[in-house]
Amino acid sequence: LRVLLSKVGLDGHDRGIKVVATMLRDAGMDVVYLGLHRTAEAIVNAALDEDVDVIGLSSLGGTHMTHPGEVIDLLAERGHGHLPVIVGGTIPVEDFPALEESGVRAVLRPGTPRDEIVSIVNELGCAARSGV
Repeated sequence: LRVLLSKVGLDGHDRGIKVVATMLRDAGMDVVYLGLHRTAEAIVNAALDEDVDVIGLSSLGGTHMTHPGEVIDLLAERGHGHLPVIVGGTIPVEDFPALEESGVRAVLRPGTPRDEIVSIVNELGCAARSGV
């Protein structure tokens, strides 16, 4: 599977996403890490250029209710609404339902076990790849 990971907006805390990138690489996935301060458009462009199966966004700066929806909307506009978007970071549990309503397929918080992260990404990526 190919997974794109990125930070959106001005959030500059990237330790967690780098740990997740390493976890996924160690699990045999091909990880494209875009780094910090990316726009939704840059993320979608890279995801389509790199032909990824899953997009993972990290949010530690409180913008988790805005940026994932922008990415999801752009994917849909470009005919790739099937690509799953997951969000990780310090996200309040009470925001999970709104994120899921906006199209976010999974929300991962700090402390989520490695095996669970790998399993979720694998399941979503395989389903996207097979068109489910």
